[in-house]
Amino acid sequence: MAAAPGAKGANWKQIYSRTKLASGLVLFTFLITHLLNHALGLISLDAMNAGNRLYGALWHTWPATILLYGAAVLHPLLAGFSWLRRGHYRRIHWQGWTQLLLGLCIPPLVVEHIFGTRASEAALGLNVSYAYVLIVLFVEQPLLGLKQNLLVLIAWGHGCIGVYYWLRMKPFYQRGWPFLYAAALLLPALAMLGFVSGGREVAHLMQQPAWLEQFRRELNWPGPVAGEFTAAFTQSAYWTMTALLAIGLAWRLAKLLLQRRGGSLAISYPDGRRYRGAGGSVSILEASRAIGYPHASICDGQGRCSTCRVRIFGPGAALLPPPDAAEARVLERVQAAPGVRLACQIRPRGDIAVVPLLPAGVLPKIAYGAASHAQGSERRIAILFADLRGFTKLSEGRLPYDVVFLLNQYFKAMGEAVDAAGGRLDKFIGDGVMALFGIDEGADEGCRRALNAARRMAAALSKLNEALKGDLGQSLKLGIGIHCGPAIVGEMGHGAALHLTAVGDAVNTASRLESATKEFGAELVISEEVAERAGIADAKTAGWQQATITIRGKSEPLRVLVGTEVAALRF
Repeated sequence: MAAAPGAKGANWKQIYSRTKLASGLVLFTFLITHLLNHALGLISLDAMNAGNRLYGALWHTWPATILLYGAAVLHPLLAGFSWLRRGHYRRIHWQGWTQLLLGLCIPPLVVEHIFGTRASEAALGLNVSYAYVLIVLFVEQPLLGLKQNLLVLIAWGHGCIGVYYWLRMKPFYQRGWPFLYAAALLLPALAMLGFVSGGREVAHLMQQPAWLEQFRRELNWPGPVAGEFTAAFTQSAYWTMTALLAIGLAWRLAKLLLQRRGGSLAISYPDGRRYRGAGGSVSILEASRAIGYPHASICDGQGRCSTCRVRIFGPGAALLPPPDAAEARVLERVQAAPGVRLACQIRPRGDIAVVPLLPAGVLPKIAYGAASHAQGSERRIAILFADLRGFTKLSEGRLPYDVVFLLNQYFKAMGEAVDAAGGRLDKFIGDGVMALFGIDEGADEGCRRALNAARRMAAALSKLNEALKGDLGQSLKLGIGIHCGPAIVGEMGHGAALHLTAVGDAVNTASRLESATKEFGAELVISEEVAERAGIADAKTAGWQQATITIRGKSEPLRVLVGTEVAALRF
């Protein structure tokens, strides 16, 4: 069977992305074990050596050595390629720049340590122990020790930012980030304290001639050749890194020159702004940043979060390659409509117009888990509106503090009732409440839950009246309207005000039913569809009254069931 269009590119992009992530995680795991071994110095030098034996059993085998040093070579090369292939470097988050700068500092600082320890151990038969490392870095060359500890902190900061970018879209991150943050601060602090404690113990042991003589015998020091070996290979490594950096910058410059010769394109935005540049030179997300257009992107262009997705129009849309496997999975996860693509994954070659589908201030929780709602869809749901009767008159003459206190008590009681019934509290409107039911469970279950919420709300208000009867002077009364029908459900709003809500004719009808409770002098009015879906077979026997009302804008009257007191109804 023939491969799907773009499948070959998809495979390479997936291999690249996964290799970069996997190599970074290997290095981060190595760093964690290294810091833990340092932290054992808080116990004793013997504890550090015991930990070092376990550490060596884990990392000094040939398979682990190949994995570790393979990751050490691959990760900076892949990360460097990722930065060099960017179309623009504008409006990158400060975390991204910090991670880049820290990453650039690591290779020059780490090579001397590698050739002075692991490489010397393998090539010259040097018996590297924690005592040797502490004598060199803490006692004899404290400035070198300061540089190596700075290296550990730089590598740790770089790795933590990378892990943050990887995990922040996961559903558990919002619950687990305080623990991860505490660990990120605590582990390097314990490691530095362990290093100082171990160094002080070694400095004390060096005052004992017998211990120092035994240490020298076990070290198997090869003489001046050790220093020459380290210096020669370190210098070679520096020249290699400089050459690779020069090659990368030259490739970047050549790529820009070739792209400028490949034709131009225009990317148009809803507010009239337009990006003009070379075809295929930038992704849509990079174009947005180049002109300062606010564009959501939680994963910073890694193609994992879906928040940068756009709807694409124009003649250049036909020139776009189909989504690769990774992009297709993300689009499928959010149930994207035809014509929707990830802005970070496509580099247009012809004129297009784009409409970003999420606001720039979108929260991380939208990127994962509830993403299907963020896209927006039509669903048949139950909508409940509730409103206090006569509260405006009741609040007259009261102090603002008293009014706020009463409303907050009321909102708390209503919100808990909706939650207990399995609904989704949409918003408070003045002294009114809007709640949604059956978004994921279906319309029948939604109607049953909405009626259950109405019963709980009436009971909660009764308890609130009893608790506040000395302050109110009169009882609070509630009017509730429930309707079931098709509505557009999705994440709407901006910034912190972005939340899941519903719009449409069914919402307006539910609001009208709540208003009708005043006309009937009743606590609850529901549409006939709600009654049927909730399984209310005999309305009169259940305590309901049947009626019809006229909804503004509708030619046909709506048949409803009216409940004077919710507590007297059976459903």
